[in-house]
Amino acid sequence: MESVPGARRLTTADVKSEATAAGFDLCGIAPVQSHRELSFLHEWLARGYAGEMQYMHRTAERRADVRAVMPSARCVISLGVVYNTDRPYSNEDHNSTRAAIARYAWGDDYHLVIEKRLAQLITRLREISKEEFEARAYVDTGPVQERVYAQHAGLGWIGKNTCLINEDLGSWIFLSEIICSLELEPDAPAVDQCGSCARCLEACPTGALLDAGVLDATRCLSYLTIELKGPIPGEHRDAVGKHAYGCDICQEVCPWNIAPGIGKSPDHEWQPRPGLDAAELLDLWNRSDDELRLLLKGSAMKRAGVKRLRRNLAVALGNSGDPAAAGALVASHEDTARDPLVAEHVAWAVDKLRRSRASEPESESTSG
Repeated sequence: MESVPGARRLTTADVKSEATAAGFDLCGIAPVQSHRELSFLHEWLARGYAGEMQYMHRTAERRADVRAVMPSARCVISLGVVYNTDRPYSNEDHNSTRAAIARYAWGDDYHLVIEKRLAQLITRLREISKEEFEARAYVDTGPVQERVYAQHAGLGWIGKNTCLINEDLGSWIFLSEIICSLELEPDAPAVDQCGSCARCLEACPTGALLDAGVLDATRCLSYLTIELKGPIPGEHRDAVGKHAYGCDICQEVCPWNIAPGIGKSPDHEWQPRPGLDAAELLDLWNRSDDELRLLLKGSAMKRAGVKRLRRNLAVALGNSGDPAAAGALVASHEDTARDPLVAEHVAWAVDKLRRSRASEPESESTSG
């Protein structure tokens, strides 16, 4: 490689300094080892907890060790970006007609934003390194158990809700990583600080958190409203509540996210988009499919697409008790009514709303 003025042997301190400059809030180095936590994936898959996420089975062997992804790997540069904003949590909002949307999806698609920051970081590291090195970067897109490496890089510990928790910033963190062939000094792994707290396990409306760190995705509202392609199982529809996309309950109740001074990001990319900031269920439902597609463009919510979003909205409206919801659902857009998946959930919602209305006690009439 041609000598670069100022080039030097990269250190962990260099990597962390450049990561900060590239827009990352956390950076740590994890050693490439057969970490004990990596082996649980096979048991988790065997229990059927992945549901329809067949890609988890297809990539299981590679997920067991990053050296199966990149044989030259010597370390994992683990990175974190805070996406928390100054808006209240959804469980603080008692307005039953407002859509609950997972916090990570309020702004721009984090994949696209963080991929640019990763590319910037790698470019800068290559500029200052006197050694050639191989690097592969992922942001929730590759066969990497990123929370395990983040924990061993000292970014935080894997909480009982399966999220990575940082003692200063909480768990509202996008994780990404660079698998790297450089020999960098690793950081000390983070220590579990959940203690005896079980708020997340107790708060999950479907009991998806079976035990500390054990999530049955097939019962998780995030899976049911995003990953599941077919009908939401009838036994879970009431528990969906007003969730139109994803769920944050197990993070919202976490003491590490409620602590004073919890990290908040000023980055414009994570601020709620117009139309998703405290959005009303009926307002979202009454938009045309084209309007919804425009709203989701450049957002992580496009993963579910318009059809599944309408499915979710129908269930949430059925749970809302809003007197205006039944009429709006019946008067669905023609293209929406034709879709069997959406139509099934509309019928369920209208039936629930009508039964709810019928069970209300009649107001006492006044006599003249």
